[in-house]
Amino acid sequence: MRIGITGHRGLSDDVERLVRQQLVEAVSARTPDGLVGVSCIADGPDAWFAQAVLDHGGRIEVVVPAERYRNGLPDWHHETYDELLHRASDVHHTGMAESDSQAHMAGSELLIGLVDEVLAVWDGQPSRGYGGTADVVAHAIRTGVPVRVLWPDNASRD
Repeated sequence: MRIGITGHRGLSDDVERLVRQQLVEAVSARTPDGLVGVSCIADGPDAWFAQAVLDHGGRIEVVVPAERYRNGLPDWHHETYDELLHRASDVHHTGMAESDSQAHMAGSELLIGLVDEVLAVWDGQPSRGYGGTADVVAHAIRTGVPVRVLWPDNASRD
């Protein structure tokens, strides 16, 4: 089973704790044999999911939306990003250079094309900018890839 991830970054500590738990539960429900997590490994749900897959005995593949993608991530996340990238069994590139919303959406579209299902850490609200979680969910639905939304009850992004 090939599972992708999309989700909101910058969650509060309380929401982060609940989302991490939901991700571990979703991953643990699968057998590790043949489990492949596909992620852009950004800070937040992308990286938490990738780590949960590895901890469960699965493998990860990474989608790199742009050459300069890592530079656009928070400095405190670079070590985690580098470690997860190093542990990836395969790395997919969009071929884009600049890490902007178009590259992020292109990376998400590439990811959707590689998976059987998408986990979406999503509050159900519209995207706050092109390429946001709602846009990725809409693309998955349009292309027939099942989406499973993970969002804690009564949680908010702000």
